[in-house]
Amino acid sequence: MNFTLPPEIESYRAHYQAFVAEHILPLECARESFDEHENIRLDLLETLRAKAKAAGLWCPQMPKSVGGQGLPVVGMSACYEEMNYSIFGPVVFNCAAPDDGNMMVLNKVAMPEQKTRWMMPIVEGKVRSSIVMTEPAPGSGSDPTMMLTTATRSGDKWIIKGRKWFITGAGVASHFLLLAKTSDDPRKGLTAFLFHKDQPGWRIVRRIPIMGPEEHGGHCELEFDGLEIADENRVMNVGDGLKFTQIRLGTARLTHCMRWLGLARRAMDIAADYVGTRKTHGGRLADKESVQWLLGDAAMQIEIGRMLVMRAAAKLDAGDYARKEVSMAKIVVADVLHHAVDTAIQLNGARGYSKDTPLEWMYRYARQARLVDGASEVHKMVLAKAFMKERQDFWNWK
Repeated sequence: MNFTLPPEIESYRAHYQAFVAEHILPLECARESFDEHENIRLDLLETLRAKAKAAGLWCPQMPKSVGGQGLPVVGMSACYEEMNYSIFGPVVFNCAAPDDGNMMVLNKVAMPEQKTRWMMPIVEGKVRSSIVMTEPAPGSGSDPTMMLTTATRSGDKWIIKGRKWFITGAGVASHFLLLAKTSDDPRKGLTAFLFHKDQPGWRIVRRIPIMGPEEHGGHCELEFDGLEIADENRVMNVGDGLKFTQIRLGTARLTHCMRWLGLARRAMDIAADYVGTRKTHGGRLADKESVQWLLGDAAMQIEIGRMLVMRAAAKLDAGDYARKEVSMAKIVVADVLHHAVDTAIQLNGARGYSKDTPLEWMYRYARQARLVDGASEVHKMVLAKAFMKERQDFWNWK
């Protein structure tokens, strides 16, 4: 096993690290850099995106043939971690959810004409996108088979009726990927579609207030009351919606983990800077044994998370679905992010609880990690089922 990054990937990683340090981190210190929802102001974002393109750091997850950098998943892991050392980082390089996962799945499964119309504007940064899956109870959440939103065929069109919520980015999205029920078949009952924001028959009911800082476009509740989608804008075959979600969410879940590791590292650096200079009771905080326990444990947990992410990334690059490896990474790294930020706040004392550092921003953001793209408990169920099926083969070296 070789844990050394190939020279090309290491070069990209170093360039992302340098770009973040020079161009993005300084903006976090100024309150005027933030919009009303605690994310980077859109005019500043566009300036930084132009710089990222000029630096050859745009869309590392996409093939070079469509304007990306063509990195494998292992390379993405190293680079996404560096991007999210800043709270503003991923969106600058067009690597933030949900655009990130939407581009990747369309590149894998969309027809050529669909890629031209729907994917390329997202890749080029001309539009934002959203994926429309989750529904209010009793509709689908972690279990897509509970979906209530319907798509009924009428000639060469599909009529959409239903309600969705917590749809990330919907407030600014132009291109939408929609999952709807097309039959009662538990395995082949869902189908994926594409629609544009200007089409009639749907509306944003509200932007749902949340405890943490928001992505651009928020988390919205949507109502569909007769949206018509042409059959040419159906993705994959009728009934392939569950397969579509599995293809999209596998890598997308792991990209969350990659980004969270960067935030966790940032939190620990903020803590280290403080305890390395703060003196009390005759010495530096960093020299106190109790402080060293906290630092050492958090640093170790971050490294464990990194190993799990890279293990899953390597299996994805090898063509494996890596379901259990992605689930393990998702569970552990979600906890790692919260633990690292909580530790950093504790070590910074009242300063950490204030808005003088980004730690309180990270803390509120971190709480969602155990919920998004499948709650931790759901992923533990996935692992339990895999273990009961595989038993000793669960721990294979393949």
